[in-house]
Amino acid sequence: MIELVSDARCISCNICVRICPTNVFEARSDAAPVIARQNDCQTCFLCEAYCPVDALFVSPDAHRHVDVSEQQLSERGDLGSYRRALGWSSGGDPAALHEKTHALRLLVGEGAIG
Repeated sequence: MIELVSDARCISCNICVRICPTNVFEARSDAAPVIARQNDCQTCFLCEAYCPVDALFVSPDAHRHVDVSEQQLSERGDLGSYRRALGWSSGGDPAALHEKTHALRLLVGEGAIG
């Protein structure tokens, strides 16, 4: 569930507002968006993945609110951690490079498996 929008990091680009499939955020003029409908969050992580400045934190707990501290999240490196895991951050290692399903599909298609 979305837990944090960092006012200090946010650049008010409103990408999170536009990308959210359940309309969780409320845009504000020249300020960070607010989490207006937290219970509508589907924990899809799209907002965190697309945030260009790592200003968001989505907790993997989809069923309940979790108290978070921006300072602790920052110190632990949790802000932007999903984006880094995807390899979308600068210098990242894209997870798709490690995905091997395509090799299995080739083997199945050639009759080597099955």
